[in-house]
Amino acid sequence: MEKIQNTYESVLVVSTKLGEEGITKVIEYFKGVIERHATLESVDEWGKRALAYPINKETEGYYALYSFTSDADFPAELDRRYKIADGVLRSLIIKKEA
Repeated sequence: MEKIQNTYESVLVVSTKLGEEGITKVIEYFKGVIERHATLESVDEWGKRALAYPINKETEGYYALYSFTSDADFPAELDRRYKIADGVLRSLIIKKEA
């Protein structure tokens, strides 16, 4: 039986304290994770933006939007990896309606 594929979007907010090189490493790492477990459609880097409220005393973050298609099990694993990764301030994964 074939697994049902859903389309998702994920926004990642990375700490600017990591510096340009560190931010790139985090974004590339998650790009690789998604590519191994799903079909990555696009990565849209929004760049540095002010946060609506300070998170861990930080007032800005580096935003990246990932669009991908995967089976229903993968987003939970991706979220778990976001939570344990250094430099990730916030993350959000939403399922897009077909």
